[in-house]
Amino acid sequence: MKVKFKGFENYALVTGAASGMGRLYTQRLALMGYNIVAVDINAESLAQTRDIVEKLVGSSLPEYAGNFRFIDIVQDLSTMDAADRIWERTQAEGCVVEVLVNNAGLMFCNGIAETSERKLQMVMMVHMNTPLMLCRKYVNGMKERGCGYILNISSLAAWMDWPAIGMYGNTKRFVKDYSRELRIECQKTGVSVTNAYFGAVDTPLVPLRDDLRKLARGLTVMIRPEKAVDKALSATFRRRKGTMPGFVNWLFWPFIVILPEWLLGWIYRKAKKYLKPV
Repeated sequence: MKVKFKGFENYALVTGAASGMGRLYTQRLALMGYNIVAVDINAESLAQTRDIVEKLVGSSLPEYAGNFRFIDIVQDLSTMDAADRIWERTQAEGCVVEVLVNNAGLMFCNGIAETSERKLQMVMMVHMNTPLMLCRKYVNGMKERGCGYILNISSLAAWMDWPAIGMYGNTKRFVKDYSRELRIECQKTGVSVTNAYFGAVDTPLVPLRDDLRKLARGLTVMIRPEKAVDKALSATFRRRKGTMPGFVNWLFWPFIVILPEWLLGWIYRKAKKYLKPV
C-alpha cells in the first residue's frame, strides 16, 4: 500500500487506541504522516500508546518529529455524550480530522438472558451509537474539504445470528448497514466509507484458551492483528467499500448464513455449560 506522506497537517482519529489493533492503527497512520487523536477508556495504556508512537515517529521520521502531535482522549465510549466530548476536544485543539477509524469493540460470549443489562447497553453504545455519532460529526467537514476516509469495523459475525455471539453480530450488522448507506450518500464528495469484516483476529477480544488460540492460528482460522490492520488500511486508502481478510473466512461465509435454527439451538445447549453469566 502506497500512500502519499501527509506531512503531519491533518489528523487521524482512532477509538480503542490503548492496545491491540487500535494501537497498531495509530502507529501505521502516524508513519503515513497523520497527527493522531487516540481515544480509549484506559488512561494508563493510552499513555503507553502515546510513548510508543512518539518514539516510532522520532526514530523513523526524525526530520518531521517536531511537527507531530499526539492527542490522547480518555473517554468511556459507552456513555451517551461520548461523541460530543470527543468532538469538543478536537475542535478545541484545532484538529482537522481526515481519517476516522471506529475501532473500539466489546465481545461478551453469552446468551441475551445471561448477559447483564449494563453489558448489553455497553456493547450497543460502543458498537452502534458512538461510532454513528462520530461519523455524523466528522463527515460534513470531510465533505466540505473534499477529502476524508472512514473505516468502520464490522465483522464476519454480521451474518451470524448465532446464540452466545448474537448480540455482537447484531450490532456489527448495524455497522455494516449504516456504513453502506453513508458510503452511498458520500459518492462524488471525496469521502469514502470502508467496512472491515474481520473473522477471528488474535487479540484479547477473542476469549480463547492459549492452546485453542494456537490451533486457530495454525489452521489460519485466526489471523494476526498486524495483517488485519494492514488489510483494513489498504482497503480504506484505496477507497474500497470493504475487506474480509483471511481465505478461510471466504470459505466459511456461505455456510454461516444457512445453518437452521434447530442446529444452532442444539449447539447452544451443548456449549451453554461452558458459558458464565456476565
